Amino acid sequence: MPERHINIHFSPEIMAGVYSNFANVSHSDYEFTITFARVDHEVEEEEIPGVVVSRVNLSPKFMRELIDAMQDNYEKWQTREGIKNLPEFGGRSGSSESTGGSTGRPAGGTSGGTLDYTDDDAEN
Repeated sequence: MPERHINIHFSPEIMAGVYSNFANVSHSDYEFTITFARVDHEVEEEEIPGVVVSRVNLSPKFMRELIDAMQDNYEKWQTREGIKNLPEFGGRSGSSESTGGSTGRPAGGTSGGTLDYTDDDAEN
């Protein structure tokens, strides 16, 4: 059987994508749902405003494939960043972690970019 290639086309508006700094992952017996949102961490109120920018439903099999692809890409990114930070490549010396300043985290401990896990079957 010849190798098949997926050829995906989309409009310039879709190609631009959307920005998300928050995601919520939930599941049922049949599917996973990832809800992406943009939240305003600059607000000092108890309730942090946000707007959903996209919601994606996935089968459990596709979710596993997505996790594997994301993990592979993240490991490649970490390796590249580690090489860029070596002194012989002009990287900065010392720790690459932040040593101070605002993290943009709201008062509740949830940070932008954190994936919140919600188990639809969990009891309260």
